[in-house]
Amino acid sequence: MRGDDANHRADRVITIAEGLRIPNGVAFRDRALYVAEVSRVLRYDGIESHLNDPPKPLVLYDKYPSDRSHVWKFIRFGPDGKLYIPAGAPCNICDRSHDDDRYASITRMNPDGSGLEVFARGVRNTVGFDWHPETRELWFTDNGRDWLGNDIPPDELNRAPDKDLHFGYPDQHGSNIPDPEFGKKGRDGKFVHPAVELGPHGATLGMRFYTGGMFPQPYHNQIFISEHDSWNRARKIGYRLILVRVEGTEAGSYETFAEGWKEGEKAGGRPVDVLVMPDGALLVSDDYTGAIYRINYRMPSQAKGEPARKQFGPHTQSVRAWL
Repeated sequence: MRGDDANHRADRVITIAEGLRIPNGVAFRDRALYVAEVSRVLRYDGIESHLNDPPKPLVLYDKYPSDRSHVWKFIRFGPDGKLYIPAGAPCNICDRSHDDDRYASITRMNPDGSGLEVFARGVRNTVGFDWHPETRELWFTDNGRDWLGNDIPPDELNRAPDKDLHFGYPDQHGSNIPDPEFGKKGRDGKFVHPAVELGPHGATLGMRFYTGGMFPQPYHNQIFISEHDSWNRARKIGYRLILVRVEGTEAGSYETFAEGWKEGEKAGGRPVDVLVMPDGALLVSDDYTGAIYRINYRMPSQAKGEPARKQFGPHTQSVRAWL
């Protein structure tokens, strides 16, 4: 998407590739575009110089499971230079790790596709992660299982400071909810509890630490998370951006930051991912309307006789009506 910086709108959308199978994840490194499909990872070299004549992609890896459930692969490069790629559980609730230890995990590989390994286990379905700007530790969202009721289990925000930690799935959900079937194995002591329990069935997806300079200091190094929607709940929740307060390695309370994508029980949009722009603005993608929104901070006009106040105003604007 290319546009004019003055009006913050995309004037041109260039199609780089078509006919892919659910190409949810993209990453950029050393002038190359990485794209993750259901079972493989592609690389388009020198893409910025070939937007109008994209090269044929190099297939870096094509042996991920091809199941139909939880196949969306959000990808990013970590501080260690490796490409991180999740592989969701191929079901609502099951244990397939004995068949393939990549199920319900976050994996990582070298930029050339070599050295694939499992980094985190017991992760049902993460579609968003980021690294703390100071500690360089991985934090990620995870979607809880269905059909345990309206209010359990919670979605999760997790912290993975080391490799080979297990985050509970399918035995345990949240901090202390054993699964009716798999929780009988009694392995609680080996599980990492979530940093924060989030709303049940809200479909927490993309997340980012705020590293920009536009928003006021209280937002710096805090986490923005998009909550997509809740299909498996009598009263729908989600359809918003939340802000999780972080201090050091601990996460505390969370609050609504931006909403308005739902009226009553009717969806008007479904936030998917968030991205901090170079100028510090926040982009939010919406796969229901096909839009990308820009949220920026501004100083409101000072009323006569009132002290100046800093606040967020209703300044969310559509960058593009559809992609």
